[in-house]
Amino acid sequence: MRYLHTMVRVKDVDQSLHFYCTLFGLEEVRRYENEKGRFTLIFLAAPGDVEAARANAAPCLELTYNWDTEDYAGGRNFGHLAYEVDDIYAVCQKLMDNGVVINRPPRDGHMAFVRSPDGISIEILQKGENLAPAEPWASMQNTGSW
Repeated sequence: MRYLHTMVRVKDVDQSLHFYCTLFGLEEVRRYENEKGRFTLIFLAAPGDVEAARANAAPCLELTYNWDTEDYAGGRNFGHLAYEVDDIYAVCQKLMDNGVVINRPPRDGHMAFVRSPDGISIEILQKGENLAPAEPWASMQNTGSW
């Protein structure tokens, strides 16, 4: 397993970049804009992690800017932690076998979401290529929000 990023939602990209980069000292290592989904992802790294973040896409702070305005009350601006795993199906099975609800099953062999006992959303991503769809995951429905 490998730590990837922590995601937080931001309302003003310029203001956020001023804080995280200019004032706090993080550096932007990559950016992804999704016109269809109407969001921008900006990945930042601490100066000592920039080389690793560029080479390995981790460790990063992911700033998510949703183009349509939304107020993030009650801690909704905190998004999730993300980890890359060698076998997403095995990890999800172990979690499920131990009573953890798989909020977003790995139907595509690529991504799943679970919540910690304290309600922290955790994104689990398959390392490398997506695994082939497999049961019971392929037919599972989402069981909650992530």
